[in-house]
Amino acid sequence: MLGWTIKDWQNAYKEGAKPKLLLDELLTGLDVNDAAWISILDQEGLARALAELDQKLHEAGGDISKLPLYGIPFAAKDNIDAAGFDTTAACPAFAYTPAEDAHTVARLKAAGAVVIGKTNLDQFATGLVGTRSPYGAVPNTFKPEVISGGSSSGSASVVARGLVPFALGTDTAGSGRVPAGLNNLVGLKPTKGLFSIRGVVPACRSLDCVSIFALTVNDAGLVSDVMAGFDADDAFSRRAPDALPLDGAALRRPGPIKRLAIPEHPQWFGDQQSEAAWNTAISQWRQQNVELISLDFSPLLELAALLYEGPWVAERHAAVESFMASHADEMNPVVKGIISKAANFSATDTFKAQYRKEELLRQIDELLADVDALLVPTAPTAPTIEAVNADPVTLNSQLGTYTNFVNLADMSALAVPAGFRDDGLPFGVTLISGAWKDAELQHLACQWLNSHPTPLGATTRARPEETPGAAISTPTIKVAVVGAHLSGMPLNTQLGERHAVLLEQTTTSANYRLFALPNTTPPKPGLKRAAPGEGEAIIVEVWEMPASAFGSFVDLIPAPLGIGNVELADGRWVNGFICEGYGFEGAEDVTEFGGWRAYIASRS
Repeated sequence: MLGWTIKDWQNAYKEGAKPKLLLDELLTGLDVNDAAWISILDQEGLARALAELDQKLHEAGGDISKLPLYGIPFAAKDNIDAAGFDTTAACPAFAYTPAEDAHTVARLKAAGAVVIGKTNLDQFATGLVGTRSPYGAVPNTFKPEVISGGSSSGSASVVARGLVPFALGTDTAGSGRVPAGLNNLVGLKPTKGLFSIRGVVPACRSLDCVSIFALTVNDAGLVSDVMAGFDADDAFSRRAPDALPLDGAALRRPGPIKRLAIPEHPQWFGDQQSEAAWNTAISQWRQQNVELISLDFSPLLELAALLYEGPWVAERHAAVESFMASHADEMNPVVKGIISKAANFSATDTFKAQYRKEELLRQIDELLADVDALLVPTAPTAPTIEAVNADPVTLNSQLGTYTNFVNLADMSALAVPAGFRDDGLPFGVTLISGAWKDAELQHLACQWLNSHPTPLGATTRARPEETPGAAISTPTIKVAVVGAHLSGMPLNTQLGERHAVLLEQTTTSANYRLFALPNTTPPKPGLKRAAPGEGEAIIVEVWEMPASAFGSFVDLIPAPLGIGNVELADGRWVNGFICEGYGFEGAEDVTEFGGWRAYIASRS
């Protein structure tokens, strides 16, 4: 079971394995003294979990395919409520017993997943290092003297070592990404509000996200699909839009990711190993089907600095104000020192910082107007635990260089493995785009990992083929084009302007005739359905565009052309160009060429 992906667990159950046997064996092999765990499911808890699972299977009519995570174990960061476990937030004096699961945990359980333990973290999710916990520092899974990254240190550790196929973390400033980068994992930081934060001990409620650590992009995507959904009882939950605007702010337009911004002068803080690994990764990314654009990241870095150097630290204080008033001496001293800085800021300071944030976001929109996403180092350094203990605030700040701005700017992010440094430590990069671009990031990450696979986490298991999902996550419409909109033809730019994606070149069924229409500029064809036995197959391209763009596209089509239904060679019917009857008067029948491109070539 060590290093099993979700698919491996699913296959085992399909072949007849029973959850009781596998989960009991898994739990027996866990070490209660492992610093990654704060609590582990006991035998009584396992019996309850198995009884609940049996009930869910009964309700599903015995069909495990209706429970996409049937019997699959996972861990949750110990600031996320899970019934049957205390929630500590890595502060024993703060611990409480929740009456119910966090919303995300409840959704996973409803899909058949089983919580087997709660994981260690930087206390109150304050830190990116994984060392600020009374339960011990969580070591890196490749080199124990190096930090694991935080604050979701335990969740990253148990996934990297293959103990569970996925685990939940939280991410306010990079806590779901930095540990992924330092442990050769996928770290999914969703659009804010995509997952409910009800039942999560807040750090900064306006910025907090539940995050996912997984061995593969496909596993992270599956878990995300299960967890996503509007929660009316969470004030920060958001409904996904039906479509993204064509003229949206930076990184918020529909369509695939083709142009990536990279930092013009990356900051490495003297870490030459990370710098070399980045240069190698960038040379490999240039071989992907993307364009890399070097930009000055100054506005993004200034926005990042606001998170810990500005009044947002007061939001952390708001989360633990009453506890801190009576138990400050029982807090980690570094965490207490950071949160205590809230007293340095007034309400006036907060409004000034909000104004500066909006000014920076406007600059960022202008800076990123011509790119689809960012590509950054997940963590610019990989310090030792000893170094962090000697200078905890400075090194922590360095780790957040390329993570702190993401939630403030309402962006989505996906951390992925990107090879190894010369010293054997993993190196990771993070793809960042706008809100609701999560699926597009997963699509691109799959392509990257298929081209440059790494082993799964800290195991020796080979990475399976990643299967990219849809390139466009919002509702789409397919359109078959037959003439001037074909690739390389004069009107193809109208599709590009609407972020349309070419799906395939194919033909119509053998029931059409093609005509060159008179007096059209540029020259345009008319497609006419013929009587049985009187037509031919005509070459077409099928494009997919955001549904929000379809209306403006149709509005550009001049009479006698229009959009109707066109039958393809395999029997599918899709939207496509047709011509009204009167348009064929004086038209030349060019069916013999088999397609418009060949006809145009014959004329020249």
